[in-house]
Amino acid sequence: IQLAILVDRGHRELPIRPEYVGKNVPTSRREKVKVNLVEEDGEDKVYIMEVLDNGSKS
Repeated sequence: IQLAILVDRGHRELPIRPEYVGKNVPTSRREKVKVNLVEEDGEDKVYIMEVLDNGSKS
C-alpha cells in the first residue's frame, strides 16, 4: 500500500509518510486547507484559511 496526497501540510498524526505528494504547503495548526477540483468545483485551486478563536474561518 502506498499513500498519495494532494497537499502535505507537514503535520503528522500517524507514524506514516506519503510516498507521493502533489504540493508541500507548510501551515500552522490554526490553518486549514481547502482543495477545489475542476471536476467538482469548476476550478483547480487550493485555499489556506485561518481558523479564528470562535471556530469560524477567515
